[in-house]
Amino acid sequence: MSGAVSDTVSEAATSTTSTTGWQDDAARDLVLNAGDRYALFERGEGAHLWDDQGRRYLDFLAGIAVVSLGHGHPVFVEAVSRQAATLAHVSNYFATAPQLELAARLKRLAGTGESGRVYFGNSGAEANEAAFKLARLHGAARDGSAGRPRILALKNAFHGRTMGTLALTGKPGMQEPFAPMVPGVESLDSTIEALESALDDRVAALFVEPIKGEAGVVDLPEGYLAAARELTTRHGALLIIDEIQTGAGRTGAWFAFQHAGITPDAITVAKGIGSGFPIGALITFGAASELFYPGTHGSTFGGNALATAVSSAVLAEIERAGLVENAVVRGAQVRAAVEAIGSPLVEGCRGQGLLIGVALRHPVAGAVVAAAQEHGLIVNAANESTIRLAPALTIGDVEIDEFHDLFGKALRTVADALLLTENDTTPEEPK
Repeated sequence: MSGAVSDTVSEAATSTTSTTGWQDDAARDLVLNAGDRYALFERGEGAHLWDDQGRRYLDFLAGIAVVSLGHGHPVFVEAVSRQAATLAHVSNYFATAPQLELAARLKRLAGTGESGRVYFGNSGAEANEAAFKLARLHGAARDGSAGRPRILALKNAFHGRTMGTLALTGKPGMQEPFAPMVPGVESLDSTIEALESALDDRVAALFVEPIKGEAGVVDLPEGYLAAARELTTRHGALLIIDEIQTGAGRTGAWFAFQHAGITPDAITVAKGIGSGFPIGALITFGAASELFYPGTHGSTFGGNALATAVSSAVLAEIERAGLVENAVVRGAQVRAAVEAIGSPLVEGCRGQGLLIGVALRHPVAGAVVAAAQEHGLIVNAANESTIRLAPALTIGDVEIDEFHDLFGKALRTVADALLLTENDTTPEEPK
């Protein structure tokens, strides 16, 4: 797709919104790391958002797989209100009942057994920073040994933007402005053959996403996690699975590694476990649980009573309402809805459960996002040729029917700009 077509669609999708005071404020007062904001949202309810003009949108992004219960869920509201009125923070010199309850719950859901341990932070990046340090502790030279200086991750993966997690994030374009990276990390092709070739007894850990969300909701090759488990065990390396986007039931299991029937050494979680409240965690299994010792890591706010009480309530509601199972059913319905649109732009869908990547035949994802917003639908361009869908786990028939209508309109808007028909997938330049 030419830049001219992209610009035409984007301009049409935003033509009804003139520059307002909040846009001026954002441009003046906010750091430019995120670019221009698309809208100013004032409230949400369930799978819907309302902007400052009172316009209603169907939210099929949920804060990028975060708002697992939907906006304004009574369980979330009650948990925040109750705990905020009781106890919010006391520092990690002390324990609180919500912290202990959530740790036990996460161990049970992840299947760590008694040996599991939980470290709490405030975000996915912090969880992955803790996991990075876990890998370093495992690889440290001891008793005259050379140690394990190598850490492996996958190309085009995303594990965060802090200096440690950026080294794990296999995207050279993101790393370049901040070079040199933290040393010791190597990025591999996402194949079993590449992993077999790279793993040796000098590797401390392998970091892997079960589905590479930021890369465009890209599935790993069949059997990859099972092979990774066997190879890391053989060479004494840790298998650390980043479940930040795939956890909390989003793929139709509590954690995506469970689909493969394996046991990792550690997983990292965030996003959906708080349904909008900032929290992240590192969950360890087996011998990896003994690596941290006093003074090796910490966070002032990590594991505070307010965040852990909310997260525990969110996870309890996901379990009570059968939302893990709902992700399987509704994910299949969303895929069917995309297919039923019959757009010449759509090649197919990737992902699992309610983490879905809609593959496009042309690099027009930005234009589709803009057209979708104009029609009242919030989705995301994971890359130029992929639309990411990650709605609340609570969606049902009504929301999926609305999505089918709005996404169809967005795709038709872009296809019309490209002069495509249902039987023609080759774009023409606009007249």
